[in-house]
This record gives sequence, structure tokens and C-alpha cells, in this order.
Amino acid sequence: MNDTLKTIYERRAVRKYQSQPVDSTLIEQIIDAGRMAPTAMNRQEWKFYVLTDQKMIEALSPGIVKIAGKFLHWAHGSDRSNSGDIIFHGAPVVIFITGPANSEWAAMDIGMCSQNIMLAAKSLGLDTCPIGLVKFLAKTEKFESLHIPGSEKIYIAIALGYGAEKPKVHERKRDNLRLITHFETHAL
Repeated sequence: MNDTLKTIYERRAVRKYQSQPVDSTLIEQIIDAGRMAPTAMNRQEWKFYVLTDQKMIEALSPGIVKIAGKFLHWAHGSDRSNSGDIIFHGAPVVIFITGPANSEWAAMDIGMCSQNIMLAAKSLGLDTCPIGLVKFLAKTEKFESLHIPGSEKIYIAIALGYGAEKPKVHERKRDNLRLITHFETHAL
């Protein structure tokens, strides 16, 4: 198996992190990998807000939990009885990726960018977890502390750090492939 495939197969969503900080040169390298993702019409409309202040990261979580509470019952790996950070999982770095709030293509572009970031992190010995519940952050009182303009929307956050767990591989569905070998034409 080549290195790219190995990284893809080894990447997992990690929900427990060591407190070890991540060097800023690694963070920049990981962001650069995200920037290499394709975008619609090469617009590259994403912006990256990188938070490394552990107290600030932890302060954002309660507001998200309060607003998103009804969704947390199904959130994989979330333990609401845990008094720790159930949103960012104690990660020492959180990357918020924004794009124009009114963009037709931003979600797709940022999805590809996020995958590049997560794979790059894994290839450098770091772990990640994509955080979709961050969409509720804009409704919290702590949102303004990130200084994200109103014209932007947070599409995803990525928790980043050195993992303190090794999640198992979940079985993948195999019945979702349809091979189309030719077009059939029908008379009208």
C-alpha cells in the first residue's frame, strides 16, 4: 500500500488528546495542505481561524452544548456525563474554517479542504476530529471572541493534536457501488 492510501486508511476521528502543544510550523504546513484542495472556479473563499488558547477552547464548548444539546444524543463519541470538553475533546488546537455565508459552493470546497487538512495532519503524526456541531457557535455569547465577520459562516471546525486514543476501524458499507458501463438510449 502506498503512503497516501496508508494515511487514508489510518485516519480516524480522535476524541481524546494529549496536552502536548502543536508546533506552529506544523499547523502552517497542515493549513497549506488544506489550501491545495480544489475549489469551484478556483475562488479559494475559505478562511482559517486557528485557536491554540486552551482556556478559550474550553470556554466555547458549554455554549455549543447548551444550544446543540438536543442533537448530542446521537453525536458519536459524545459523553454528556463527562465534565470535560465534549465538543473539542481537549484538543490543544482548533481550526475553524469559514467561507461566505451566501456561497453556493463553500460547503463542498471546505469539505475537500478539511479532508486535506485531516490527512496531512495524520501523515505528520497528529490526529484530528471534524466538529460539525460548531455550526451552533454563532448563536453563543462567546462567538464574538473569535472576531469572525458576520459575512462569514463557520462550516466546520477541526480539533487537532496528538491523540490519546486509537479508535477502532468501523465497518464500511460495501453495497453502495453501481457500475455503469454504457448509456442506454430509448426512443421517445
